[in-house]
Amino acid sequence: MGRRPVEALRHRLLREINSTVHGADLHLERYDRPPGDPGLFGPSSVVWQVHGHPAGMLVGGFAALMLQSLHPVAMRAVAEHSDYRSDPTGRLHRTARFVSTTTLGSSAAAEGAIAAVRRIHTHVRGFDRRDRPYRADDPALLCWVHTAEVSCFLAGHQVFAGGPPRTGAPVAGGGAAGSRGRLDGAQCDAYLAEVALIGELLGAHEVPASRAELARYLGRVRGELRATPEALEAVALLRGFGRTRRERLAVRVLTNAAVGLLPGWARRELGIRRPWAVRRCWDRPLARALGAALVWACGLSPIRAAAEARAHAEPAVRAASG
Repeated sequence: MGRRPVEALRHRLLREINSTVHGADLHLERYDRPPGDPGLFGPSSVVWQVHGHPAGMLVGGFAALMLQSLHPVAMRAVAEHSDYRSDPTGRLHRTARFVSTTTLGSSAAAEGAIAAVRRIHTHVRGFDRRDRPYRADDPALLCWVHTAEVSCFLAGHQVFAGGPPRTGAPVAGGGAAGSRGRLDGAQCDAYLAEVALIGELLGAHEVPASRAELARYLGRVRGELRATPEALEAVALLRGFGRTRRERLAVRVLTNAAVGLLPGWARRELGIRRPWAVRRCWDRPLARALGAALVWACGLSPIRAAAEARAHAEPAVRAASG
């Protein structure tokens, strides 16, 4: 009897988290079939390990949106062709759905999600502030969006997964959150190499596939990055996001922690001034506490459970043709 209120609270939190991040319908048909299909990566991949940590992904995701906004052309395209101002929740749902589908979905579902994005990109065109044409399917622009995103996902995992680096391959289904501590250097390189597939399938060229390549890439593009008025507006909207007071409080905790994942130059460009002591001694502990609550509430999420069952199931035997 004593556990029922606790379980009721847990289910309520899980329902609220899923509704906020994914929407009311999780579309489990993308994850639970066909039996034996590992998807693009599979349970033994480092991608499943990194993308299975709720706090790391949420904080890393918010950091990615801030970092991506510093590319003037990418931000211009979002400002002119996205409905993030009028429907920020819908934008969040679509982004989370794409990441979860390409990570955990069946091969067909992942490829379908990528094809859908590529179709949308063919219609996203315009002119930047210098009256130069841009197009969303530009391989260089796609490389920036992908690289900024996955570098922040990796940073979020390394900060919030906890524990010392673990050597060797990740264990399939490792824990409620799908994570078994921080990655060692070889695993970080493996993550970047694995997840580069998504960028390449979207049309990006020369996607960084190791920490060394990532550092060289960021050094090359640094001169192109700056905070435009559109970027500052987007970051302000992001940090104030939330349909309820509780959502807004959670988002503020997560975005404050996300600021701590950004390079110092990025914080300065965005005009965000949070001293080192605040970021380390206040923002990160609060985000870790919230992350622990998320892990407690989520356990093995329905999406992850469906993907695990699909990937480990025996492939269906096709009837012999007559």
